Amino acid sequence: MADQKAILTVNGKEIELPIHSGTEGQDVIDIRSLGANGYFTFDPGFMATASCESAITYIDGGAGVLLHRGYPIEELARDADYLEVCHMLLHGEAPTADEYEEFKNTITRHTMVHEQINMFFHGFRNDAHPMAMLCGTVGAMSSFYHSDLDVSEPEERVRSAHRLIAKMPTLVAMCYKYNVGQPFVYPRNDLSYAANFLNMMFSVPAEEFSVSPAVERAMDRIFTLHADHEQNASTSTVRLAGSSGANPYACIAAGVASLWGPAHGGANEACLNMLEEIGSVDRIPEFIERAKDKNDPFRLMGFGHRVYKNHDPRATVMRESCHEVLDELKIEDPLLDVAMELERIALNDAYFKEKKLFPNVDFYSGIVLKAIGIPTNMFTCIFALSRTVGWISHWHEMMSDPKQKIGRPRQLYTGENQRKFAPIKK
Repeated sequence: MADQKAILTVNGKEIELPIHSGTEGQDVIDIRSLGANGYFTFDPGFMATASCESAITYIDGGAGVLLHRGYPIEELARDADYLEVCHMLLHGEAPTADEYEEFKNTITRHTMVHEQINMFFHGFRNDAHPMAMLCGTVGAMSSFYHSDLDVSEPEERVRSAHRLIAKMPTLVAMCYKYNVGQPFVYPRNDLSYAANFLNMMFSVPAEEFSVSPAVERAMDRIFTLHADHEQNASTSTVRLAGSSGANPYACIAAGVASLWGPAHGGANEACLNMLEEIGSVDRIPEFIERAKDKNDPFRLMGFGHRVYKNHDPRATVMRESCHEVLDELKIEDPLLDVAMELERIALNDAYFKEKKLFPNVDFYSGIVLKAIGIPTNMFTCIFALSRTVGWISHWHEMMSDPKQKIGRPRQLYTGENQRKFAPIKK
């Protein structure tokens, strides 16, 4: 794997560092021998550090490429459903028809949560943030499955993964129902993964509820397009927590907590907040000018992407579903009018083209969730639901590696030198 070596010269001493090449992407310099020579690297935010080997997801931001197990995200979003992608991420290969049916049946049979979990919710205030409830209840799941918490056993890891993928939609829907004061809705085995989630969110005992095919398809695509995104903050959090041998439910709860941060999981919510700030179509020119003014703190949320420097490959597919949903539901909402006009301008304005500020997946998914009727404080919960399969796949991959070590980042210490302590009475 290491065909080349880099030579680092420090104070006249040469240190050999192997260079490794992956199947895609940049080569990496193996710096593990630096510690033995008295040095560490300094890389705040780990922006130039590969913390692990992984065969799950590859991103080339400059080229606008996102691959899951080698398959382009655009093809998966158009030709596969979310559970096919879940099987692929977790097990490494696209399922055969028989494998898919077995996997789907397994997930379907695990969608119910223990009845005592209902009591957990009644310990929260009814206006608690959904992410606070989700973080707590996901972590609490470990108290119900004592027999499957040996992280060294592959079969137990897979069963835990199945439970998490299956039960997360139920827990997210329960967070919403508790907030709005409606009774919890039990999962239905006759519905698809996406339709079952929508039914648990919006059905009530008083009347029949049917799921629009366009909305069901859009929901499934939102799940698929957010399923994994390589070594981001929350995935790295799950891996770091898991490196200590913590149980999978605790690790996924840690991922939920990391995702809760507005710099990570709140992008589509921030997009909706921006649309509310703009308010109406006639005010768009004013905000466009502000966005072009470097001295103005206003920024257009949902345009451009930190990783994708050209275009977000997920946005093209999500745009199709966005327009399908809006056409079918025919909702009259001034914020959706603002969103569509902003999209038109961004795709045609020379400034946006030059800066490559195209609508990203968060822009379109935020609009779809708004159109469906999901409140903005639930957006990050749905992101967590989608990302659970990515988190648990990375955790399973890491725990399958016999060479895995507990994470132990280093630091550049800038505090006081050693000094003598004086007792308080002196």
